[in-house]
Amino acid sequence: MSTPVYIGYYFNVTPKEPASEILTAELGFAGFESFVDTENGVTAYIQKPDWNENILEDILILKNEDFSIEYTYEEIEQVNWNEEWEKNFEAIVVDGKCTVRAPFHEKPNTQYDIIIEPKMSFGTGHHETTHMMIQHILQLDLEGKSVLDMGCGTGVLAILAEMKGATQLDAIDIDNWCYINTLENIDRNNRKYISAHEGDVKLLEEKKYDVIIANINRNILLNDMAQYATCLNKNGTLLLSGFYSDDIPLITDSCNALGLKFVENFEKNNWVAVKFVN
Repeated sequence: MSTPVYIGYYFNVTPKEPASEILTAELGFAGFESFVDTENGVTAYIQKPDWNENILEDILILKNEDFSIEYTYEEIEQVNWNEEWEKNFEAIVVDGKCTVRAPFHEKPNTQYDIIIEPKMSFGTGHHETTHMMIQHILQLDLEGKSVLDMGCGTGVLAILAEMKGATQLDAIDIDNWCYINTLENIDRNNRKYISAHEGDVKLLEEKKYDVIIANINRNILLNDMAQYATCLNKNGTLLLSGFYSDDIPLITDSCNALGLKFVENFEKNNWVAVKFVN
């Protein structure tokens, strides 16, 4: 199978946040499939067959006078994505207990060792949200529990949950690339109990879990919160991330209305990961 040709857009965003997050969400709806956070903004990729010269016409934030967003774009042929991420991919250690690394890194002396080849999927542990979700999972007793990893990206959170004893796990992402990458990483880490699925919240009908992990973005979380609450077993735990500290009241109000109670949150560079129980 030939390597797909991509169009790469390079956005410089001022101020970077929250504009970059909004921009990424709007680009996702427009058909862009992968994103890389940069020092000055975001880089976005779309396959050439899905692209047209007017694709940014409906990206509303580009017309918002509160932000300055400049961009260039180019066609990128035959990209070796493994080489791209390997250039700067360093192993990370979370709380001295969990290492997230690539296959070419040395085996660490930590309790949990996760090997990830992210390619173009989100979730290496380097982003603040993934790092904090790992911290939450490390604190949970997951022995024999059922777990949902919603918006799974690379599958790293589901993989850690199984390593901590979970025996029934679903990892779901709407992005085909993430779904395929999750399957690869499940196999790479010799996991037995994780089922990966491509899709959205519609897949959750009649499902029940002891723990639900959702690292997506604020608007999708708010839209899907009622379904999460319905799927959560009694005395269950809901871990949410992908939003900022300023969003905590809005997220908490939504959870409280569904009978979910705030427990605690981690914060890193204004990103947060919040724990709720029912």
